[in-house]
Amino acid sequence: MTKNEANMLKKFSEIIKIKVKSFELLKTALTHKSYVNEHKKERTHIEHNERLEFLGDAVLELLVSRFLYENYPNRAEGELTSFRAATVRTESLFREASKLNIGDYIYMSKGEEQTGGRKRPYILANTFEAIIGCIYLDQNLNIVNKFLEKELFYKIPKIVKKRLYIDNKSKLQEISQEILRETPIYQVVDSKGPDHKKVFTSKVVIKNKDFGTGKGPNKQEAEQNAALKALDGWKKLIAEYFGID
Repeated sequence: MTKNEANMLKKFSEIIKIKVKSFELLKTALTHKSYVNEHKKERTHIEHNERLEFLGDAVLELLVSRFLYENYPNRAEGELTSFRAATVRTESLFREASKLNIGDYIYMSKGEEQTGGRKRPYILANTFEAIIGCIYLDQNLNIVNKFLEKELFYKIPKIVKKRLYIDNKSKLQEISQEILRETPIYQVVDSKGPDHKKVFTSKVVIKNKDFGTGKGPNKQEAEQNAALKALDGWKKLIAEYFGID
């Protein structure tokens, strides 16, 4: 590891306020698969972050579940599941990753970077999970929990109070049927990557008009993100398409 790399990783560890013991492990957490593919010919072995992402995803689910179980004793299992899903979905993790400027520190290929990879929601969300996996291995579960209390759990009361756990597709269908008397239709317009790591792009159409696209690791999440885009631009789009204020 070069001195510049060590300094960069030290700076990032200061941003997340974790005294990381292994900068090599942190580097792995920040390494996108495209970077590994670009450096295949180098003698030094480079590992990407997908295994740490797998571990971090499990740790995240456990700690969010524990937080909800302890803080919402009168809520049923189904409600807790909805709260958790809203907390850990790609868009939610992407926003927290963006606040930490994680995209600036990811090792990725030049091609991935040139096509906007440093701001791509699923890349940032996946890296956030990989960092959780790194903290768990480098430190312990309690340190991960403290990190999440500061960087993620703070939003849970708002999710519950404002019923943000109701999924985007349900919200969009409700408002679309009320105002346009129409049920949204979702179409998969693209899918890239190997079978175990595909990225889907879906668009939502209402009355033959395009209301937005979304990406995700599966069709369901891509549709949810497309619905979110439609909700965010709803007033502008119905005014443009149908002249409704």
